[in-house]
Amino acid sequence: MFRTDPTRAAPETGRLCFVDLPGWADDDLENALEALRLNPATVDGDARSFFETRFRPAEPIAGHFTGYYEPELDAALTPSDAFPVPIHAMPPTGASAPRATILPMLQGGEIAWLRDEVDRFFLQVQGSGLLRLPDGGTLRVGYSGSNGHPYRSVGKLLSDRGIFGPNITAEALKDWLRADPARGRAVMNENPSYIMFRKTDAPSGQGPLGTLCPVTPLRSIAVDPVHTPLGTPVWIETDGHARLCIAQDTGSAIIGPGRADLFFGTGDAAGLAAGRLNHPGRFIPLLPR
Repeated sequence: MFRTDPTRAAPETGRLCFVDLPGWADDDLENALEALRLNPATVDGDARSFFETRFRPAEPIAGHFTGYYEPELDAALTPSDAFPVPIHAMPPTGASAPRATILPMLQGGEIAWLRDEVDRFFLQVQGSGLLRLPDGGTLRVGYSGSNGHPYRSVGKLLSDRGIFGPNITAEALKDWLRADPARGRAVMNENPSYIMFRKTDAPSGQGPLGTLCPVTPLRSIAVDPVHTPLGTPVWIETDGHARLCIAQDTGSAIIGPGRADLFFGTGDAAGLAAGRLNHPGRFIPLLPR
């Protein structure tokens, strides 16, 4: 018999259905639909009907979830003693040297200057940022490209060496890197990846640009597009989060099926919340019917 209730699976299939997703009935799907509307696609209608009639849950994947955010950083458009560290645009011919030796290849492509190398390093880890300028203005920068070298987590590196425990926080890592600048620079250089930026324009109140479109707090995730196509709705369950998200971004550290980075928003509070998420969970893509 034709199945008229899209939230329930036909008994003979044993297929996962929407009522099997803890929290599905209570989730604000309108919020998820607003995030989906930022995709280069046409969506319309009531959110719950839209998702339940057009999609079905796939088999769950054992996921691992982390968080990311858009940092707000003090910056200037010209160098000075207060702002000596540049961030760079991608050179027209690219740049493939590792972090430790790449700076001479990037001269002339400076976009803005930051207070120190730690600010630059963490801006590169997040991939975008909102720069607050001395005149009260702001400049938003987003990912332009990388030098092609693999990302290496310096937090994990220091944990493996016994300097920090496994639950190291971003703030503790920043303090350690700043306490001895030469030591901190040497450790940061052990991550050979170097990210370049571009100026981005986004309407007021809108999130930074992801790989696919602007990202939405607590609704956009970065994924590995080899395993999860961009634009896919994904139900996530991890560490107090049970919600529908949209795959709208990527990241050099986001590799493999079930791997996702949840976007938390802009600023320090978002950064603290993002830093607390590092947990396993369930990753359930929604497939078109």
